Amino acid sequence: MAHATIYVGFTVPQLLRGASRIFPTHSALVVLRHSAFCYCTVNSTIKSKRKMDHLERTANNFRQEVISQAKVCGITNESETVKRLRLAIANKDFTFKAGQWVDFFIPGVSVVGGFSICSSPGLLEREGILELAVKHTVHPPAYWIHTECTLGSEVALRVGADLHGYQEGKGKGYKMGTVKLYYSAKNTSELLFKENILGLINAFPGKIACRFHVTQQTSQICKELQPHITEGRISEKDLEKHASKDTLWYICGPPPMIESISKLLSRIGVPRNCVFFEKWW
Repeated sequence: MAHATIYVGFTVPQLLRGASRIFPTHSALVVLRHSAFCYCTVNSTIKSKRKMDHLERTANNFRQEVISQAKVCGITNESETVKRLRLAIANKDFTFKAGQWVDFFIPGVSVVGGFSICSSPGLLEREGILELAVKHTVHPPAYWIHTECTLGSEVALRVGADLHGYQEGKGKGYKMGTVKLYYSAKNTSELLFKENILGLINAFPGKIACRFHVTQQTSQICKELQPHITEGRISEKDLEKHASKDTLWYICGPPPMIESISKLLSRIGVPRNCVFFEKWW
């Protein structure tokens, strides 16, 4: 039986890392808000009074033992608040799977960062390159990337947990599910990778769908995006139509957004064991 997957939140690196890996045997709904992925917690305690650092937050997650050196070979502005970091990996044995994150070690910075990888394993295999998308915050690793990092800067990486808890079926009984993405940002310029997402929608008709939500749009929306745009926040009405026993929900965003959407899903009867989320600091 095929199921549905729904993603709700701010950003979509894992959606883009490999479309062939995104379709579980369940449907999924994704609610995304714009920023960089850091780390995925499955049905963890949602409330947190003290902000933990990345290593505390992910202390119980599996990690590869190898720490690999990397050199910054590209920096681009994806938006006014997000930089894409392109890293050349020195260790030829460094590998990762779509959906994984890295511990990010910076010389002279005591705090270790944690960022999800926004490039595909194929790019690493072909060119020895890994990419991260990092939003500007006061968190020391992100702040360093936005204010001090330059071409040639050297860092170190260690691969963390796999976000994907499913395996694609290889047998005769496998049937591809569907994905519905709800992606919210302040305005269309902050909708990272929107061209890539539209490309996936066209490449997989009936399998991937997306609604972009903008909350503070002041300029005219381009014709290409208009059919996919809703002005205003993601609402209960948007999500309740997808509530079923066969739907898995993945949420990514800042803690208040995670808590708000989690409560909303509870009100519409979504079981807690069907909700997966990331929590940032």
